[in-house]
Formats: sequence, structure tokens, C-alpha cells
Amino acid sequence: MEWYWALIGALVFLLVMMASGLPVFAAFLIANLGGVMIVIGPRGFGLFSNSIYETVTSETFVTIPLFILMGEILFRSGSVEVLSSALDKLIGKVRGRLYFLIIALSTVFGALSGSAVAVAAMLGRSILPQMRAQGYDSGIANFTILGGASLAPIIPPSLLVIVIGSLVNNVSIAGLLIAGLIPGVILSVMMAIYIIVRMRLTPEVAPPVENVPTYSGKEKWMAVASTLPFGIVIFFVMGLILLGIATPSEAAASGVVGAIVTALIYKRLTRELIWQSLKSAVGISSMIMLIVASSKLFGQLLSFLGATAGLIDFVGNLQVEGWMMFAVLMLVPLILCMFIDQFAFLLLAIPLYEPIIRTYGFDPMWFWTLFLINLTIGSITPPFGYTLFALKGAAEGVPLNEIYRSAWPVVAIFLIGLALFSMFPSLITALPSLL
Repeated sequence: MEWYWALIGALVFLLVMMASGLPVFAAFLIANLGGVMIVIGPRGFGLFSNSIYETVTSETFVTIPLFILMGEILFRSGSVEVLSSALDKLIGKVRGRLYFLIIALSTVFGALSGSAVAVAAMLGRSILPQMRAQGYDSGIANFTILGGASLAPIIPPSLLVIVIGSLVNNVSIAGLLIAGLIPGVILSVMMAIYIIVRMRLTPEVAPPVENVPTYSGKEKWMAVASTLPFGIVIFFVMGLILLGIATPSEAAASGVVGAIVTALIYKRLTRELIWQSLKSAVGISSMIMLIVASSKLFGQLLSFLGATAGLIDFVGNLQVEGWMMFAVLMLVPLILCMFIDQFAFLLLAIPLYEPIIRTYGFDPMWFWTLFLINLTIGSITPPFGYTLFALKGAAEGVPLNEIYRSAWPVVAIFLIGLALFSMFPSLITALPSLL
């Protein structure tokens, strides 16, 4: 069988399995088990078991369950509510303050969960009804939630970044983690500017500033003081990485300790909290590790079939400029992530993209950060973006077409940001170069 037929057949089968509604791990599992039986036979199941063993025993992958456990402890300890209240007071008497509060909160939620879908659902349930009741424009409120949630996979610590760094050769996980900081800040500032412009052009999209409560200087200082324990976690994770003191795995472990200390300071630390956090972290981590192991086997099967080598030769013989290949590699996730989950496509793309990136000499730190932003754009692009449906499911009474209209400005801002980061790679590589 020619390598391209093997590659096309494997990809089509996997995409059909995902489109049928099967969970991502089940789709990969069935595709891999079927591929092993057809290509190698029963003896090939040793290859599958080796992939699982290598994944669960890899020191790099220890980071995933630790970051998940850190987020679970912080969510259950009430520290997020403390931070939300503090940000609300610090923003103060600003017109359209809840718009800006959502951007700030989604940055925090994103750092804890790393999932745009989870953040959109959470904000859609908790804050959107409050905004609509206070007279905020529903369209801009949806825009802010979608845009803020889309920062989750970009701003560290991001689970998608850890998976990329674990599966891609010759790229630093610590570098990838902090590479998203500047792009995340720039995108959030662009969204804030868009909101300010909309409020200037159409003042009725936000309630009058007179309706905003006023807080004294003492209350604001108390709000800052209440967030200091949360700062312990930030320092234990990103601070130690930036200072070069800890690896991502060590920083993740320090983050768990910081989360426990934070819960203790807020007087929420109980055996039940630890037990529930551990149960949830084990369940989520097991699912992710199984998917990653299946992805590794999928890449091995493609190599065994000659698809990887054939793709490298094919791309190497193409008379295509680097910028044209880059555009194609960026366009594919933009389209496919309207239909399938970001995580699923990421695992599907890594074994195919990595040899092409090496062939064209793209900086992997720069490319994979742009790729991550691109995955996010696909997940908020109508009509099938996953994050759109997450917001629709959480926001009762909001029509889907209204969410679609709100998504287009977010897509435009992220595309502008993507072009900006493509033209000025130092916006991505500046911080990693300091490590």
C-alpha cells in the first residue's frame, strides 16, 4: 500500500470515529487497536503496552496530574471567589466594569483549568445572568466570555502546552509554558480596547457609571491583602520556572504545596477537600494519559506504515516557499477545530507536523505557540466551534445565532494577534530566551 493511502485512510477513520460522538480516548483506542491488528497482528499489542508504559512512567507527564490537582484544590478552597471579589473591588468605579472583570477572571480561570470550554461554561453559568440583569449588552457580554475563555490554552500553566512539549522533540516545556505570557496579555489588551471603543460608539451597551458601587481605599487594600495567598501559588509555579530554580515538574509539585497552603490560610483545608480533589485529578489525568499514550502509538503506526517518511520526502520535494507552507499548516487547524476537540486535533497533528517543521526549519517554540493560538480560534469559529456550544449550554435563554454574532469579533482579534505574532516572533520567543 502506498504511504499516502495509508495516511489518508488512518486520518479519515479517526476523524469519522470522533465525529460519531465517541470520546476522544475511545476513538484513538479503537483506531490504534484496529491498526495494530491489520498492520502487525496480535504480536503488535506489545507495542501498544509499551506506549502506555512509556507515557505513565515519563517524568515529563508527572506535570499533568500535578497541575490538575493544583487547580482542583484552588477551586474547592474558595480562593477563586476571594480573587473574584478582590478584582471586582480593585476595578472600582469604571463604566462597563463587569466586562473587564470577566477578562481578568477568565485569565485566572484559564490558568487553573487550561480549558476554553470549561471557562466559557463556568462564566456563562455564573456571571452572564448577573450582567444581563444589570443591563449589560448581551452581545458584548458573550464576546467577553468567549474571548476571555480563549486565553485559557495560551496562558500558563496550560495542559495543552505540556502535552506539546512532551511529544515534540528538542523543545523546552518551560520555554513553551512562558512563551504564551506576552501573547496572552496582548490579546487581553486588544479585547479591552475593543470594549472601550464599543462603549464610546454605543454608550447604551453598559449601564451608567452611577450604578457602580464605590469602595474606599481601605477596602481596596484589604482586597489586595486577601489575594496575597494566591500569589504564593503563582510564584511557586511561574516564578520558580522564570528564575530557573525549578523544572516544570518541580514547579507543578510546588504549585500543589502552594494550593494547600492557600486553602489552609483561607481556612478551607479539610480531608474531604483533599479527597475530592484527588479523586477528580486522578479521573481527569487518567483520561489524558490514555489519550496521549494512544497518540504516541498512532505516530508509531504511521512510521511503521511509511507514512511519516513518505510525508517528509513529499514535503521536501515540494517547490513551496516557507511562508506558503506555514500558511497551509495554520489553515488546517483553523478549519478542523470547528469540528473536533482542540486536544484531539493536537494529538492528531503532532506526528504529522513535527517532521514538516524540521524540514522547513521553523522555530519550534514560535511555531507551536502560534499553533496553539490557532487551535483556540478554530474552537470559537462558527458554526461548529466547541467553545460556542459550551457557552450556549451554560447560558440559558441566549440564542445560538446571538452567540455566533458575538464570536466573530473575537475571531477577528485573535487573527490580528496571530498575524502580529507571526511577523514579530520575538513577542513569543523573548521570555523563553531568558531561561
